[in-house]
Amino acid sequence: MCFPLASPGGSGMGTPMTDAAKLTIHHQGTERRPLIAIDGFWPDPEALREDAASLRMTSIGPHYPGVRAAVPARLAETMRRRIAPLLAEHFALDPAPAVSESYYSLVTTAPADLAPIQRLPHFDGVEPRRIAVLLFLGHGEQGGTAFYRQRATGYETVDAARLDRYRAALDTDVRKYGLPDAGYIADDTPLYERIAVQPAVFNRAIVYAGNTLHCAYLPPEVALHADPLAGRLTLNLFLFDD
Repeated sequence: MCFPLASPGGSGMGTPMTDAAKLTIHHQGTERRPLIAIDGFWPDPEALREDAASLRMTSIGPHYPGVRAAVPARLAETMRRRIAPLLAEHFALDPAPAVSESYYSLVTTAPADLAPIQRLPHFDGVEPRRIAVLLFLGHGEQGGTAFYRQRATGYETVDAARLDRYRAALDTDVRKYGLPDAGYIADDTPLYERIAVQPAVFNRAIVYAGNTLHCAYLPPEVALHADPLAGRLTLNLFLFDD
């Protein structure tokens, strides 16, 4: 389903979606969980790129294969408020969850240097009110975000009731098949089946449940520059509250 998305009046930080923004709803896999793609999300994406380039980006945590810098709190909150009606309509989240973390993110880790945990699909958390917002800010070939199904369980999302079984199946499969070779996951594997890829189109935002199994899709032609203005730059919002 695809239709234009009108934005309220205003300018600057208060207008995160242009009048020409286009909203597409995807229902992926067998679980049919919604994913919202918004093209033309931000009226001045180049300003976001310049902001990211002005910041000192560092490694944050063991999972992300690159460096990050915090997004200004006002910017993150403005984005959250503007997508809140979409979360109410398509995820039954009203009120919208709060911003828990927000980053400019830049993939810099070479495939051969990936830790084992970075070679597998992951989920952000098991809580029902956890939402991920990913805005693609790179030019040129950027890959995208891929979504997966665990073969052993058939799970495409992992909530609290599924967590123990998911972990047990993963442990069993790793003992049987071994850890993946060093490299970014792209296609099907013995442990996971890829169910969808959302391409990294410049100024496209994707919004999805944080307990969805996913991973960055980075085919070999994606250049991993350390310069935010030349590399695979994204803006990530993580929304969550109890």
